[in-house]
Amino acid sequence: MPKVEPIMYGDRKVFTVSSFNRGVASYLGRLPAVWVEGEVTELRRNEAWATVFVTLKDPKTGAILNVTIARRAYDRLDLALEEGETVHVSGRAELYELKGELGLRATTIERIGLGEHLLALERLKRQLAAEGLFDPSRKRKLPRLPRAIGVLTGADAAARGDLLATIGTRFPAAKVVVCEARVQGKGAPASIVAALSALTRHPEVDVIVLARGGGSFEDLLPFSDETVVRAVVAAQVPVVSAVGHEQDTPLCDLAADARAATPTAAGALVIPDVSDLTAVLESSRRRLALAVGNLLARDGTRVERLSERLRVAPRLLLERRRSALDHTGARLHALSPLATLDRGYAIVRAGAVALRDASVVAPGDRLEIELASGELGARVEDVRA
Repeated sequence: MPKVEPIMYGDRKVFTVSSFNRGVASYLGRLPAVWVEGEVTELRRNEAWATVFVTLKDPKTGAILNVTIARRAYDRLDLALEEGETVHVSGRAELYELKGELGLRATTIERIGLGEHLLALERLKRQLAAEGLFDPSRKRKLPRLPRAIGVLTGADAAARGDLLATIGTRFPAAKVVVCEARVQGKGAPASIVAALSALTRHPEVDVIVLARGGGSFEDLLPFSDETVVRAVVAAQVPVVSAVGHEQDTPLCDLAADARAATPTAAGALVIPDVSDLTAVLESSRRRLALAVGNLLARDGTRVERLSERLRVAPRLLLERRRSALDHTGARLHALSPLATLDRGYAIVRAGAVALRDASVVAPGDRLEIELASGELGARVEDVRA
């Protein structure tokens, strides 16, 4: 770094802004590396950038510090930091000369307190998510009216009491199967898995609620255990997670078919309110009565129309038959030999046979002639065949 030289105005030494910033930066560069604790309020990372930018805040005073770290160094840490986390950052003070901004050039970043647990939990979360265990498409709908509700709970009287009270208030006739398990400490994951399996095998349980009141991060860790998460996914009936408070998000929340912020909210999810059902049934009854009334009215009108048609149908049928008979009679009359006689023709018989050929008679034969009115007797005088 070039030496910072002042500009002399008589006996006054004057530094330009750039010179001043460069001099301060040079001085800061001689300071030792330090550890700084703060809360992550902003993190900016981009594949195209060589540097990751982090803003730390002192939650007590609100003071902020800009931190930079090489992107490759940050990626090797595999932290997946999120805003609100508290971290320890190791680095050296530096000054961004162009803007005169003080910052910290970091070499490493560590979560504090539960850092290792959080890191392991984040890795497990990414692994299970990659397997599709948290995929919304695999989540099942909760039954409308379960035959029985399975409740997996510990000795936490408050969580269990709130859940059972809510279910009893909403639907007094609801059947609840309670299965207690160890929900924190050593052996809790195995106990939770065993209880889940027992509830799943119950012949009437149609939905299971995991109920656990609030607690510390360590207290809720069993509900983020891999075996518990996989057991929730493998359950044969839908599972509702009601673990901790609303701000807590154990991994079983992500794997469950539904999540409730509290055990009380879980009760509202798994069973309908009997008053709502009563209102729905009453509404359905009214609609059914109205529909039946409308149907009867329509059928009554239809019956009246059919009755009127039946009343007039015989008369119409007789008139149609009479008309057809008259028509047939007219045709028969037109084809009758008598009608032919009325037109001036006659029927000539030789004996009992109508005469059609003159050659079959001889002069002197007797003939019978039938006219339209009366008959004549005659003899043949001449035959012209």
